[in-house]
Amino acid sequence: MTAYVSPDGRGANQVVRAQMLADAVTANVEQVLRGKTEAIRLALSCLFAGGHLLIEDVPGTGKTSLAKALAASFGGTSHRVQFTPDLLPTDITGVSIWEPHRRVFEFRPGPVFANVVVADEINRASPKTQSALLEVMEENQVTIDGAAHPVPAPFLVVATQNPIDLEGTYRLPEAQLDRFLMRITLGHPGVAIEEEILTGRSRSAVPVIRAVTSPEEVDALQRTVATVHTAPEIARYIALVAEATRGHEALRLGVSTRGSLALLRAAQAHAACAGRHYVVPDDVKATAMAVLTHRLVLAAEAEVRGLTAASVLADVIDSIRVPVLTPSAAR
Repeated sequence: MTAYVSPDGRGANQVVRAQMLADAVTANVEQVLRGKTEAIRLALSCLFAGGHLLIEDVPGTGKTSLAKALAASFGGTSHRVQFTPDLLPTDITGVSIWEPHRRVFEFRPGPVFANVVVADEINRASPKTQSALLEVMEENQVTIDGAAHPVPAPFLVVATQNPIDLEGTYRLPEAQLDRFLMRITLGHPGVAIEEEILTGRSRSAVPVIRAVTSPEEVDALQRTVATVHTAPEIARYIALVAEATRGHEALRLGVSTRGSLALLRAAQAHAACAGRHYVVPDDVKATAMAVLTHRLVLAAEAEVRGLTAASVLADVIDSIRVPVLTPSAAR
């Protein structure tokens, strides 16, 4: 199959740039997070798709390191918020303060007003504080006292959480989870990588992560991703996967239309990171787990049987016939 080239050639140049940038950021982040190339590439697909990222794993696997390294590579402004039980919504969004000399209320923006917001251990904050992120993640603005305050563009929330029920944690509700385009896990490193970390051979000093891109360039790449061609066969493939989850006996809640759109955006971004201006079925398969599993709710009987959302989704994907695209259809 030959690569897609737009009539003016600019589309091809833009996706080549997306691939180069993805490679540069991956190499940058791997300075502090060894052996997690797949997770890093998924995080970049989330960034280029204009979504938000939830990193979920047990303590000590590098969740915060990935979030901070990604923010440093991104350039622009970045703020890190450590979520705690006593954190208030206004500690995130900002607050209006009375200025007696001017006799007016002046808005003081919170840390959410940045290009990249790292929400560390988001499930340690109360549900009321978690909900403060709902509007800004969906609409890229914060409403305080009836006035809308837009956040910088592009805007990315990278949140981390521990999946196990530890004391002082609050489960993220479905409405909050749905705001994240992807949820990824890291897992423990392999024996060879961990041995290098323990013996100090992997790095002689703490690496300094420098920005390899800018907000303006990421904003342009996000617009490029929206133009990545999707054949009707790919759209039908995604729709069939979503429909199969809605009627699955092991699921109480399947994939919504918003979830289908999210999978399409992620597949387009994955294709752009690979230097293609068209989506293939492998792009859908590569991103489906990260995009859809946190949108599924298991039935009680399925939980008793020990099933997981990932295992059910894997069965669904295996049951759907993969479309075969001709070069003309891909373009």
